[in-house]
Amino acid sequence: QVQLVESGGGLVQPGGSLRLSCAASGVTLGYYAIAWFRQAPGKEREGVSCISSSDGSTYYADSVKGRFTISRDNAKNTVYLQMNSLKPEDTAVYYCAGSWGRIGTLSTSWYDYWGQGTQVTVSS
Repeated sequence: QVQLVESGGGLVQPGGSLRLSCAASGVTLGYYAIAWFRQAPGKEREGVSCISSSDGSTYYADSVKGRFTISRDNAKNTVYLQMNSLKPEDTAVYYCAGSWGRIGTLSTSWYDYWGQGTQVTVSS
């Protein structure tokens, strides 16, 4: 059974950094396309970044391009989201999601497996 567990969220000041982790159990994460999504109160869930299983290609939403970096460590069976220059508008619950053997997209319907989410709050 596929389980994805996010960690690394917290409270950070504007301009600060956080690194989120998405750890998998029950599967070899390298075979999965993985994406990060976020959902702020009263808003729809939106795609932030994704990484493909085949060639490791990455994609970012315009709102985070140049500030966030997605990467994977197959030896640790973990995908990371490094978030720099954080802004108050980045505040949300962040979720990782996985889909076997696919390229990555930022469409929620593309993914079969979801973690429980981790809260990121950017505030002074």
